[in-house]
Amino acid sequence: MSAAAGSKVVLVTGASSGIGAEVARQFLERGHTVYGTSRHPETVTDPIPGVRYVRLDNADYQTATACVAEIGAVDILINNAGESQAGALEDTPIEEIENLFRTNVFGPVALTKAVLPGMRERHSGTVVMVGSMLSSFPVAFRSNYAATKSALKAFALATRREVAPYGIRMISVEPGTIATGIGDRRSIHIGADSPYRGEYETLAAATRHNEESGIDAATMAAVIVDAALAEHPKPFYAKGNRAGLVFTLRRLMPRQVILDMTARIHGLSRVKS
Repeated sequence: MSAAAGSKVVLVTGASSGIGAEVARQFLERGHTVYGTSRHPETVTDPIPGVRYVRLDNADYQTATACVAEIGAVDILINNAGESQAGALEDTPIEEIENLFRTNVFGPVALTKAVLPGMRERHSGTVVMVGSMLSSFPVAFRSNYAATKSALKAFALATRREVAPYGIRMISVEPGTIATGIGDRRSIHIGADSPYRGEYETLAAATRHNEESGIDAATMAAVIVDAALAEHPKPFYAKGNRAGLVFTLRRLMPRQVILDMTARIHGLSRVKS
């Protein structure tokens, strides 16, 4: 399908709920042609009128190729879909860590690779990697998730120069705590008798409180949409959790101070190491 004059063809992954749904809605409201992905597009419970849903499973790289082949030319790709994970590293099976990287990193990379040839040939395109502020401010018991989002950011920032000569823009966006209910879908790995269980429960309670009072999905979506449509987008955007202040502190303060501050925000006391 070809877009109307002035509009873009936008592909938003994970568009059936949360930030992805709001991003799809806002692109549509601005007059763009929007495709949203879901592992089961026929079962999307609250479809957005005007959004065309296509199948994509981040853990199945072949679906990335099939998805792009079905849509055709993609002007803007929003890599938003992913899974959340928490727990003690010692208690998490290596297979679960591999699965998380497959879904949160390798799947988005596969989809990006699928759209790049067309963007390069047209000398135009934008790819946004939606990460997490846990990448910049990692905290205990979220190591695997933070690592996947750090990998996404590195892909975006390193590839930015690689594809720039072909008119392609790569952008990394880090949301802070968002009130989307993602905590209800998070996989947890903590043993019943784990020595880490007490501190994990402390962090989990603080995380639930922070998520309940986090910024709404529509506010975060507006940052993503504005960045994707900007004439000269910055390489990196962050929103939520007083991003302006904490990133300034991150530049000025010793790394250990920032790690201790992040731990305290999540209910954990400082431990001298």
